[in-house]
Amino acid sequence: MFTRLVTPPPAASAPAHERFLHLVRLALAGGQFGKLLLSGPVGDDDDVERLTVRAIELRGEPALSFLWRHRTRDVTKNHAPDAGLAEIAALLGTRFRNAHLHTATEEVQFAVSRKGRETLRVTRLDAPESAPPPAAHDKAKHRPLDMTHPVWSALGLTHLVKSEPALVPAMARKWKQINRFVEILAAAVHEAGLQAPVRVADFGSGKGYLTFAVHDWLQSQGLQPRVTGIELRDDMVGLCNAIIANESLVGIRFDQGDVRSQAVQPLDVMIALHACDIATDHALHVGLQSGARIIMSSPCCHKELRPQMTLPPVLRPMLQHGIHLGQEAEMVTDSLRALLLESQGYRTQVFEFIALEHTSKNKMILAVKAQGPAAEALAARRPELLAQVAEIKRFYGLREQRLEQLLAAA
Repeated sequence: MFTRLVTPPPAASAPAHERFLHLVRLALAGGQFGKLLLSGPVGDDDDVERLTVRAIELRGEPALSFLWRHRTRDVTKNHAPDAGLAEIAALLGTRFRNAHLHTATEEVQFAVSRKGRETLRVTRLDAPESAPPPAAHDKAKHRPLDMTHPVWSALGLTHLVKSEPALVPAMARKWKQINRFVEILAAAVHEAGLQAPVRVADFGSGKGYLTFAVHDWLQSQGLQPRVTGIELRDDMVGLCNAIIANESLVGIRFDQGDVRSQAVQPLDVMIALHACDIATDHALHVGLQSGARIIMSSPCCHKELRPQMTLPPVLRPMLQHGIHLGQEAEMVTDSLRALLLESQGYRTQVFEFIALEHTSKNKMILAVKAQGPAAEALAARRPELLAQVAEIKRFYGLREQRLEQLLAAA
């Protein structure tokens, strides 16, 4: 809460900019602040197009995040509340002619004409008294990423509609996947207690959607990201590095490489989405060797165990169908991976991170390094967890599993 920012209200005869700034302070103090947009830049020699201000928390303290939109790049700067409000006051009318404040209950528009005349308009957004309260599933969906960031346009996720960034309709599902992934990452970062700088490797980064998203979110949280996307295809690496150069981004790069031959370096977060078959096991092993506090994997193409499986008699009537056998092999593979990660001291979950209607590759293995009593409890359970791995292998007649082999050879 920004309670310390509340000041006595200005008189009705006070200049419009003073009354506008008072409404900004009230919105911050009452937790009603949505965002503040400053537009209509003054002068022709500046490439700044607009400024978006949002309320955030940095290391548990309130702050104001300023996203400066230039013609060719975006620049984010975070300020303490008082300093941020002072800068907003200095910008009104001198750097920008228009300001639009969005709150939970009203929209406030401030403008300065070319002759210096100030106007202030307040529009109430209160719902009619007869309107029923929204159901839980009707609440506004959390979107941790800012769609106005120019990197999304460069990647083909957004385009301009009436001079404003808008999502390309065909990319709606991809955008939902990206945001859902960042929500999961945010919760894991909180659980792991990561501090700046945060080192991330994204194996099989492809076109870089998630890599850029992780960098953007970590930067917005003041966590000084050091993000590397690692991809086999040279053309994808070149495309992503060109975007980095064009947008003057720091703390992110893309390298050509294969997770199976990657040199181990210290990491905080290891990401491997849709790594095919045993490439997932190699990525998990790299995460373990690097000391990553967070491991995020979305496996696919479970080919290793299926040819090895001998079907217990009781399961043969079910698994005689190819689709069921494939699903069973997938379940067994990822269950073994989860048990092995737990045996290495990680709190591990396997869950659906996006609905099947959006993608068939919807399973996530999330492992966060346990700390304190939780770490001690997992260490005590290690023999039990390894015995469970051995029993599953015996039940299905499995000879080998790649992650287990890599751990044994380490």
